[in-house]
Parts: sequence; structure tokens; C-alpha cells
Amino acid sequence: MTLATLSDVLQPALRGGHAVPGLVCLGWEDMRAYAMAAQAERAPVILQAGPSCRAHTPLPVLGAMMRHLAADVDVPVVVHLDHGYSFDECRQALEAGFTSLMYDGSRKPLAQNIDETAQVAELAHASGISCEGEIGFVGYSGGEGSAGTDPSEAAIFARESGVDAMAISVGNVHLQTDHEGGLDEARIRAIEAVTDVPLVIHGGSGVPYAQRAALAAGSRIAKFNIGTELRMAFGAALRAAINADPARFDRVAILKETHDPVFDAARAVIRGLGASGKA
Repeated sequence: MTLATLSDVLQPALRGGHAVPGLVCLGWEDMRAYAMAAQAERAPVILQAGPSCRAHTPLPVLGAMMRHLAADVDVPVVVHLDHGYSFDECRQALEAGFTSLMYDGSRKPLAQNIDETAQVAELAHASGISCEGEIGFVGYSGGEGSAGTDPSEAAIFARESGVDAMAISVGNVHLQTDHEGGLDEARIRAIEAVTDVPLVIHGGSGVPYAQRAALAAGSRIAKFNIGTELRMAFGAALRAAINADPARFDRVAILKETHDPVFDAARAVIRGLGASGKA
């Protein structure tokens, strides 16, 4: 069993000058490809169950699937709740075998965000697992706008919440399908100057590859969440499999053809963060 906590993989990443991918899972096919990609690259990996994944599959099932995959590889695998919105949801993930909990209070006032995140951090630490929090709001492409992280608030949040990792809003956007944005490096450096907590970038798919690699190697950003570009690889492979033979109907045969493209895309993400060979 290679189950790991967030701290188990992020602290070595800070020391080693790389970042760990938080790969957003939607089902068995993609999470299996991610685990196998990490094994092939000899890299740690964070398998993430976000809100849309949890709406489709119950937490206890997701926890069992991810823990099964961790048992099948010999690289560190973090089973991570992404964007938990309530204490009860985080507690349910803990009971389902998750090894890392992210509480997202980023839409709330600072004091409330700190108080609620600290409760989840206390819950996690009492069970020997990790907690991620978010300060500043990361918006959505075509949806809610972002609210950038204030470095002075980040310092307070990191100190008082007790989190093991801190997600920040520095120009990153969820669900971005191109790489034409870019992170605000001046804001990142200002946040780094006031805290030593590992930093997390949500919406990592929209960050230009070169900047992603440079920040993984030369900043306190130790985790990049990557979902959209991997979902795009899955979708393209699925369409190709179906269009190749419109008479096909066996879902196992069709879904099998998504494996190699998603596996290859995940390996590329891992290499781009400098995580290969770090397990």
C-alpha cells in the first residue's frame, strides 16, 4: 500500500524543486490511467475527487477505488477530497478512506474561512491526514470572476488555520481550455515572503507550460491541479473510438480506447512539473 498524505509528498517537493500533480478524477478510467502514469514516471500523484465527481459517484465508492489503485502501485498516492464545502462532507471523506481533505471557504469572509478551515484541519490532523485550504477565490472560465489573494490575508490564514497546503488566486482560472493566461508572479513572490506553507494552484491547465515548469522548479508552489487538459484528452479519445465504428455499443470496449491517450497526457503533466523519478 502506497497511501500518502499531502504533507508526505509536498514537503519533499519543496525541498526537491518540483511540484506534484493533483489530477482531477471523474471515474475509473481516468483515475486508473493517472495511477499507471505515476507508476511509469516513478512519481508521486494526488488523485482528486471534486464536486462533479462526487455528484456522480458516492464518496465511499471513490475512496475504495482510489485506495485500490494505491495498493496496485509502489509510488506515493494521495487520496484527496477537492473543494469540500462543508465539515460534514470532509468528515464523510475521512470515513471513506481519503488521506487529504480540502475545505473550500474561499467565498466566505476571512475570519469565517479561517475558523471553518481550522475545524477541518483539526479533524484531519487528529486522524493523521492532511488539510488544504484556499484564500482568495479562483474563478471559472466563462463563469464567476476571481478575487486575487491578498498576501497579508494569506499570512494570517496560513498561520491561524493550520493547513498543510494553501491554494491561492494569482491569475489562475478553473476550466480554462487554452494556455494563454499566465500567473501573477509578483503576487506569488509577495505571498511566499510571508508564509512557508506549500502553495497550490487550482486551474493549472490554463497556466502556460513554460511557466508551470519554472514555478514548479523555483517557487513554493508544490501542487498544480490539472483537470481540463486531461478531460480534453479523454473526450477526444472517446469521440474517436465511437466515430470509428458507429455500430459499436459495448462500453467496456469503447472506454478501453481512452486509456492510452489519457495515460500519455498524464505522463506529460508529471514530466512538466519535474516530478518524474521523485517517488
